[in-house]
Amino acid sequence: MPENAETPASMEESKTFTDFLRKTFRGAGQTAARFLNRLGIHPDTVTLLGLAGHFGGAVLAATGHMTWAGVVILFMAPLDFLDGALARLRGETSKFGAFLDSVTDRYSEFVILGGLLVYFLQKQDWLSCGAVFLAATGSVMVSYIRARAESLGFQAKVGLLSRVERYIILIPGLIFNIPTVAIWLIAVLSHFTAIQRIASVYRQAKTVDITGK
Repeated sequence: MPENAETPASMEESKTFTDFLRKTFRGAGQTAARFLNRLGIHPDTVTLLGLAGHFGGAVLAATGHMTWAGVVILFMAPLDFLDGALARLRGETSKFGAFLDSVTDRYSEFVILGGLLVYFLQKQDWLSCGAVFLAATGSVMVSYIRARAESLGFQAKVGLLSRVERYIILIPGLIFNIPTVAIWLIAVLSHFTAIQRIASVYRQAKTVDITGK
């Protein structure tokens, strides 16, 4: 296929807020990556450190220390950008590294939701427990729809609430000790995002059916 040929993915491709953040903070990320490289830290170590930090944040959330949980996650979240920047700086990008990064992203998010679930269970706040379930399933579907769409040659980066936006809601919700508000926002908007992505893939698929490409 010619390099300039239009594909279903390119027809629906759009700049996301995550792309904007990566571009905006690229310089700061590269500076931090050079510092970590001088310390001899491996990119996978940064990835796993971020996961460990999220486990710590989950324990804090489960025990009701919401503000501290939010602060911990606030400092751990940027590691998701730094591991990739460090790998590129060292010339050590790999498929396994990308795979590990994606897997730990999911674990990081779910352990925080698990910590909140424990907290709400202790308070016997069953409605909020249901919101945590909806937030978790919505987050899974947003990620799964993109992965499945891309495996079929489509693009599914569109939508209101990707992982970065979920953290933008979650972290302030924890820091200001309003986790219920944050969880309900994520629960509703993540499923809305899933629907947006399904609709996007549907439009691309219809275009393929019409053009035969």
